[in-house]
Amino acid sequence: MTKIIPTAERIKKARALIQKARDLPVPPDLGWMDFSYTANVKDLLRQARDLVKFVQFMPNASAEVKQEVSDLIEEITRAEKEILHRS
Repeated sequence: MTKIIPTAERIKKARALIQKARDLPVPPDLGWMDFSYTANVKDLLRQARDLVKFVQFMPNASAEVKQEVSDLIEEITRAEKEILHRS
């Protein structure tokens, strides 16, 4: 049986994964065009999104937690654009 992760811990882990994606070193030669770098960033952000995506639909989650998760999902989307779509 899988271990149930509390909502607060899910949010904390998701934020850590977002920061880890931001901290990945950008390859000097190709930058975001490096497929390995792009795949690593997208995987970390996918893991973060997967941790929190169903919290919005939990009946026992408070409105504040649901709003925080909604903001976090928007932050994940913004982080992906900032990291991978730099000019």
